[in-house]
Amino acid sequence: MRRKSFIGALALLVAGNALALGGAAPLDNYLDNLKTLRATFLQLLVDAHGKEIDRSTGTIVVVRPGKLRWEIHPAKAGDDTGAGAAKAGGAKGADGAAKVDANTAASGGGDSGGQLLVADGRNLWFLDRDLQQVTVKPVDSALSATPAMLLSGTVDVRKNFNISPAGKRDGLEWVLVEPRGTDADFRRALFGFDEGASAGGGSAGGELKKMILDDKLGQTATITFQKIERNDPVSPEEVSFTPPPGVDVIGTPRK
Repeated sequence: MRRKSFIGALALLVAGNALALGGAAPLDNYLDNLKTLRATFLQLLVDAHGKEIDRSTGTIVVVRPGKLRWEIHPAKAGDDTGAGAAKAGGAKGADGAAKVDANTAASGGGDSGGQLLVADGRNLWFLDRDLQQVTVKPVDSALSATPAMLLSGTVDVRKNFNISPAGKRDGLEWVLVEPRGTDADFRRALFGFDEGASAGGGSAGGELKKMILDDKLGQTATITFQKIERNDPVSPEEVSFTPPPGVDVIGTPRK
């Protein structure tokens, strides 16, 4: 269950509406110029003692505001670059980012293992292929106690989060996000941006390269993004979902 929680929380960090908060310029600039995002990623999960307990690769597709597809698979031996994510997610685009096959995207088809999360603007769908089970709930209720509050536009961001610059290290400029309340799934989140020009053709700004999430049990999830495409076309099928035949569906989708 902890792994499922991390998948949902981390995926939803990058969906939603732009912020207008002082003290987090790299995050503001990035979101102001972001319409769509496609990338592969490597996710590492370590326990409170720094021991690695999970390694996964995946693909992410975002259409703002509020739509995303986050697909994750257990990493195979030697897969440290996200290449396996591109293979699992579909064919590659010109920049090498995985393209999701529209024929299988909406039905959650594809690899036989791993998890898929889709936010379609109304509902949040979570498919666990290993369990052959789908969980669905309205997006606004699903986001109420997750880091998604930061970007989703469903709550007053300034009332729910402290956002501040966190300095530079490892060649990235960091922004720290901390929930004000006690009902969130995480203790803090860090966004790491490079200092290059915008890849989306907008004003100059850094690319989101890494996210780090600390949970209440002392576990830390680190996601490294690769093969990033900003503001390229995304088909509607990539951010929609229909439960595959034969799976158990828990919850009632909002119509």
